[in-house]
Amino acid sequence: MENLPFDTARLAACAAEIVANTRELSALGWTPATSSNFSMRLDDRHAAITVSGRDKGRLVAEDIMVVDFRGQPVATPHRPSAETLLHTQLYARYPEIGCVLHTHSHVQTVASRLYAPQGHVHLEGYELLKAFHGNHTHEMAIDVPVLANTQDMPELAEWVETLLDQQPMWGYLIDGHGLYAWGRTMAEARRHLEAFEFLFACELDLRRLNA
Repeated sequence: MENLPFDTARLAACAAEIVANTRELSALGWTPATSSNFSMRLDDRHAAITVSGRDKGRLVAEDIMVVDFRGQPVATPHRPSAETLLHTQLYARYPEIGCVLHTHSHVQTVASRLYAPQGHVHLEGYELLKAFHGNHTHEMAIDVPVLANTQDMPELAEWVETLLDQQPMWGYLIDGHGLYAWGRTMAEARRHLEAFEFLFACELDLRRLNA
C-alpha cells in the first residue's frame, strides 16, 4: 500500500462532510453549472477540496482530492479548481480555520456586481451580524470586500492577504463571481455563508425599495 502523507481516515470523514453539505448548497441553487468549490483542512499541510468541473449536486467521495498549502495536488491525478490557492492561503495563515466554502448564488453574484464600484458591501445594525464568530452585538458594522475578478490567482491571493492584514474578515465577494466564506468548522462556515446570503439579500431589497 502506498505510504500517503496524510491521514486517509481523516480524508474519508472530510469527504463525506463536504459531499453532504455541497449537495445541500446545490439544492439551494448556489452552485450552478458545476461552479463553486469547497474544502476542509486535513492537517497542518494538506486540505481536502472538490475536484474541478464536477456537478456539485452529484458529488461522491471520489470527487474530493487532496492538495498541499501551495495548492498542488497530492497523490492524485485529479485537477483541483484554479482557485485552490484562495482556500489554501487561509489554511496556511490561520491554523484555526477548518473549512472554506465558495458559492455562486444569484444574490451573491448580483451584490458583487452592484457594489464592485465602491469595493465593499456595508452591513450595519443587523441582528444577524451576531452570526459571525466573535461578534456579540448588532450594534456594529462590517465592510465585506468586493474584489476585482482576475484569472491571476497569485495576484488575487495577494489582494486577499492585504485585506486580511487590515480588518477582521469572515468572507469576501469577487465581482461577477461569488462569495468566499470560512470558519473553524463546516457548521461555522455554513453559518457565515448563510448569514452573508441573507444580509446581501436584505441590502438588495433595500436598494430596490429606496430606488
